[in-house]
Amino acid sequence: MAKLSVNIGSLSLKNPVLTASGTFGYGEEFTPFIDLNRLGGYIIKGTTLEHREGNPYPRMVETPSGMLNAVGLQNKGVDYFINNIYPRIKEYDSELIVNVSGAKVEDYVETARRLSSLDKVNAIEVNISCPNVKEGGMAFGTTTKGAAEVTKAIRSVYPKTLIVKLSPNVTSIADIAKAAEAEGADSVSLINTIMGMSIDVERRRPHLSTITGGLSGPAVRPVAVRMVWQVAKAVKIPVIGLGGIMNGHDAIEFMLAGATAVEIGTANFIDPAVTMKVIDYMEDYCSRHGINDINEIIGEI
Repeated sequence: MAKLSVNIGSLSLKNPVLTASGTFGYGEEFTPFIDLNRLGGYIIKGTTLEHREGNPYPRMVETPSGMLNAVGLQNKGVDYFINNIYPRIKEYDSELIVNVSGAKVEDYVETARRLSSLDKVNAIEVNISCPNVKEGGMAFGTTTKGAAEVTKAIRSVYPKTLIVKLSPNVTSIADIAKAAEAEGADSVSLINTIMGMSIDVERRRPHLSTITGGLSGPAVRPVAVRMVWQVAKAVKIPVIGLGGIMNGHDAIEFMLAGATAVEIGTANFIDPAVTMKVIDYMEDYCSRHGINDINEIIGEI
């Protein structure tokens, strides 16, 4: 059987399959359907310093080959996670990664600092790319200066693996990635959702309360693959690819484009066991192609 383990900075994953933040809750919600211990890792929902209610309803709508969401990082805050969620999920044998967001640089820094003391959290994914919050979020990820500022500040307090999640809603995502790399990011993940909009023509009003939202699902995959390919050629740190991965074939496509690992998001809503099927596909793919180590195909294109 082929070797599926990959490394993201100092983080060792048993296989390249991760779950995308915001689509997998805290992981435990999926235990009736999958074995969390088989995952390379799982990234829990966006966590902020303080409690957030998120955006008003309606905040999700299906679109052709995808969906729009404007949830707005609803969560109960980092202290609630540390005291109530973490004790329940820390013993699973897969890497637990916390997605971190904030309205101000100071919020990111303090949230990361508090998480750094958790033994079973060996990485955070810093969200500088969420299009569904009015303050912070994507604002930091749309300029090299903003990306560098947040990355540098978090790096000063967080010694473990630091992943920076990038926005596709920019002119040059490779430049943003290089700015994060220069300030100490161990990895970048991309893409987050693409800004979109959907209108109810009968009621003549937007479907979402926020008017615009983040588009995910198969509709964004070709854009995501292209951006992963561009970024992988621009930086030396590992790239984590996501955006419309629905099956193992899609995951391999991202790896050939340069991704060391992949995150599966919207597909979890359609098939809660999709991550297990992707791992199985990777094993079969390597066997069919005579590949001994999946690292051999990373960035082949």
